Amino acid sequence: MPNIFEYLGILIFFYSNEHEPIHVHGKKAGCESKAEFYIINGIVSEIKISNVKGI
Repeated sequence: MPNIFEYLGILIFFYSNEHEPIHVHGKKAGCESKAEFYIINGIVSEIKISNVKGI
């Protein structure tokens, strides 16, 4: 689990063996969510944020 950034106790990271679309996870106080980035022609067209089930 490579860490990207940590700020005010929020850890932003990714799992090296994950799936498309490109996304990162955020974790704080035992709660975890993910932000999925949808890229069209090199431009981020949409970002979807959702809870990670089971965590």
